[in-house]
Amino acid sequence: MQVFELQGELRTDLGKKATNLLRAEGKVPCVLYGGKENVHFSVVEKDLQKLLYTPVVYIVKVNVAGQSYEAVMREIQFHPVSDRVLHMDFYQISEDKPVIMEVPVKLQGFAEGVQAGGKLSLVVRKLKVKAIPANLPGEIVLDVTNLGLGKSIKVKDLSFENFEIVNAKEVVVAQIKLTRAARAAAQEGK
Repeated sequence: MQVFELQGELRTDLGKKATNLLRAEGKVPCVLYGGKENVHFSVVEKDLQKLLYTPVVYIVKVNVAGQSYEAVMREIQFHPVSDRVLHMDFYQISEDKPVIMEVPVKLQGFAEGVQAGGKLSLVVRKLKVKAIPANLPGEIVLDVTNLGLGKSIKVKDLSFENFEIVNAKEVVVAQIKLTRAARAAAQEGK
């Protein structure tokens, strides 16, 4: 998993007035949970662009007041009209404690069902994964080469050594849908 470095300034004023002043300066108020005590800090909004607007999942190394913390993004609040980031929550991680994160799913291979005229559909773009930080994957790659017409891959069909998927077992991750052309060919073949 990739690491993203983020520089922050410690916040002492935590009221509404202080956070509005921060936002006016182009900064985003943030909170780091999960440690011995919560750390309130702010970051420059432009520094968050590469972290937020990418499909890559990062472990965030937050540097605040000479201290360095490893964390994952927990929650992001956006302005309803302008889509500016209003607030971010980070969760501090430790090397021995498992963490749950959403990881993107990537399909690989040319499915048999697609060759037969079906359409490949990625139903779930991200899966929740539970693992210790060292074993967190950057993405989950699924081979769809043997997936036939009308078939699907569910969470219960997936198993990995170093991490566990915590989504519901019956959730469909990817499937091959029948197209009209494939149905017509099947009807003519009868």
